[in-house]
Amino acid sequence: MHTFLPIAYFENQFVPFENAKLSIATHALHYGTAAFGGMRGIPDPENPKQILLFRLDRHCQRLSQSAKFLNYELSSEKLQQIIIDFVKKNKPSQSFYIRPLVYSSGLGIAPRLHNIEKNFFVYGLEMGDYLSPDGISCRISSWTRQEDRSFPLRGKISAAYITSALAKTEAVESGFDEAILMNSQGKVCEATGMNIFIIRNGTLITPGFEQDILEGITRDSVLTLAKNFGIPTIERPIDKSELFIADEVFLCGTAAKIAPVKQIETFKLSAHRPITEKLKDKLFAITENKDPDYRDWVYTVAVE
Repeated sequence: MHTFLPIAYFENQFVPFENAKLSIATHALHYGTAAFGGMRGIPDPENPKQILLFRLDRHCQRLSQSAKFLNYELSSEKLQQIIIDFVKKNKPSQSFYIRPLVYSSGLGIAPRLHNIEKNFFVYGLEMGDYLSPDGISCRISSWTRQEDRSFPLRGKISAAYITSALAKTEAVESGFDEAILMNSQGKVCEATGMNIFIIRNGTLITPGFEQDILEGITRDSVLTLAKNFGIPTIERPIDKSELFIADEVFLCGTAAKIAPVKQIETFKLSAHRPITEKLKDKLFAITENKDPDYRDWVYTVAVE
């Protein structure tokens, strides 16, 4: 069971979470004409009157860009202010996750993006570890990631996640924790809601944007940290066979943070993960606002 934050933003006002309800005829429900974001927040360990949000500006920028694919102009600045107000009203006392979503709110029956109302809501829930921090098992999915020529993969569009849902259930029902999706060229793409990295001979490797991946914000953070650590980094296609012989493999995303992979299919990976752990520890310290070099990644919200 999820523990939802008590206040939601819905139809241009803050209301009790249980009062934020949609019609069964809502366009987005039928056609997937929605885009969402997700961001982490925690109470400041050093100051109980502050909430820390990780990379608020980047998350709002990406959602604003995603909204454009829905023919909806929603500024990043407006999104930021609503989310800040949302946090102030809820005053979370535990680690939490914020889910903003833009959607076609009209009740029309035709699949379209023109001449139909759009709207935006925000809700949140308490969230600890999304995946086990000790390591997870993955299978190669039988499902293939969409292509950008047929789907706007630069946006976090809700309809795309049917593939993720199919792949996740396939993985769990066959005894694994998570799935790894290949793209239409047969190269490693991403997991069901996370980007993927491998380490080989001390080099951090991840698929580039041309491999039909989502432009992950945690992915961007990991690349920046690695470069600042002096860890060699490469963005390039990854073959399936490389997964099985990699020195380390991890997934990353807002919900998952950095999740080490301990097994892919029948191949066991090493439990010695020095680069993964180094990046994981640094990212954790940053989210707690304990690293002065990355203070601009953490937005502080004062709560009474």
